[in-house]
Amino acid sequence: MAQRRCKIVATLGPACDSPEHIAALISAGMDVARLNFSHGHADEHRQRAAWVREAAAEQGRHVALLGDLQGPKIRIARFADGHIHLEPGDNFRLSTSHPLDAGNQDVVGIDYPQLVEDCRAGDELLLDDGRVVLRVESVGRDEVRCQVTVGGDLSNQKGINRRGGGLSATALTPKDHADISLAAELQMEYVAVSFPRDATDMQQARKLLADNESDAWLIAKIERAEAVADDSALDGLIQASDGVMVARGDLGVEIGDAELVAIQKHIISRARKQNKLVITATQMMESMIHSPMPTRAEVSDVANATLDYTDAVMLSAETAAGDYPVDAVKAMDRICQGAEKHPSSQQSGHRLYQEFSRCDETIALSAMYASNHFPGVTAVISLTESGYTPLIMSRIRSPLRIFALSPHPHTLGRAALLRGVTGVAFNPTEMPSSEVDQFAIEALLSRELVQSGDWVILTKGDVYNSRGGTNSMRLLQVREALV
Repeated sequence: MAQRRCKIVATLGPACDSPEHIAALISAGMDVARLNFSHGHADEHRQRAAWVREAAAEQGRHVALLGDLQGPKIRIARFADGHIHLEPGDNFRLSTSHPLDAGNQDVVGIDYPQLVEDCRAGDELLLDDGRVVLRVESVGRDEVRCQVTVGGDLSNQKGINRRGGGLSATALTPKDHADISLAAELQMEYVAVSFPRDATDMQQARKLLADNESDAWLIAKIERAEAVADDSALDGLIQASDGVMVARGDLGVEIGDAELVAIQKHIISRARKQNKLVITATQMMESMIHSPMPTRAEVSDVANATLDYTDAVMLSAETAAGDYPVDAVKAMDRICQGAEKHPSSQQSGHRLYQEFSRCDETIALSAMYASNHFPGVTAVISLTESGYTPLIMSRIRSPLRIFALSPHPHTLGRAALLRGVTGVAFNPTEMPSSEVDQFAIEALLSRELVQSGDWVILTKGDVYNSRGGTNSMRLLQVREALV
């Protein structure tokens, strides 16, 4: 009955670009397939999404699709020779007027003209995730003049961050608008917004999804320093989203590595307290791009995120471009399961002494408290339209499995990202209302997910096909006559 509760997000790319490779990722434990819109074209994403849907159906799994928008990634342009090497003390310019394909040892073009307006003398610019660091000496009409403080190799189209944040690029670009339409076309369960500054960016993305007739849940990627400057800014983004991603690459560059671990824990805690899901991402098992085994530091990183009760941990280049994509998923699966044996995974203090604001929230949290304290309960069953009730349930630390029973494929896919939640296809409108509870239990019995004699807790609403209607909870024994 033991099953991993922390979910695994794996990024698709050239390393797993076939039906067989994607089927192997799902078999190894991938719960969510990430399509990174920063790379590839629309037809590639369409093909990969189709392979995921087909392979998941063949394996009897519900695997969610997450479309990750590129956002306003600010980059240098290209070098005439493809790359340069900078030494500390070198002078180097970032120019809005220099040809975009003719960078050299002294200057490179930039694709973000506002950089000259955003920068001031003394600012620190970090290129290629901080591998090269420039100090701004002065700013001209069409260029930023810098001195190199940390040297290294620099190649085409590497990203630019400013220490402490403050670059004014808007979160949603014209390309993002097109990619939101593609996400809607592919009926993706999740869309991640890159570099959001505040709730307004998330509200704009939600409107664009609605305009494209998509009810995908929105993930705010926390990667700007401004987003974590204070709890008010962070809470605004969390509240405007359905979940957040701790995007540690750009965030770590902007706030500094020394601050990152504490901020990661803080984001996870605040998101869960507000009943939002959390993905922890970036370089979790980066050595496995070229190695069949993770480092001990990477094992500790994944395990600690799991112990902090993140909903999911994410693989990026490890599966998209690495030499061992399936092994990376298997390793992450082992580590998560090992971490979940720790007693802290079963002890919850979630929202103690706080009022609840909704009927379905009250039922969901009550069900989890009851299940954690009544001996013999082995599963929690939620009959759900949107997936909101199992989302709330999964905020509670518990060793028990939560089963989201729904007739809607989109809801079942959505459940794939929720910690400890398993989606099961079930349509209560096809049976007499007096027998729904028994049929729900039998749906789990037939899959050997519960056994005769087990206790289960079941939640549902009086009316089906109505979102937010969960208003009842029952404690039932499997195969016991239901009254």
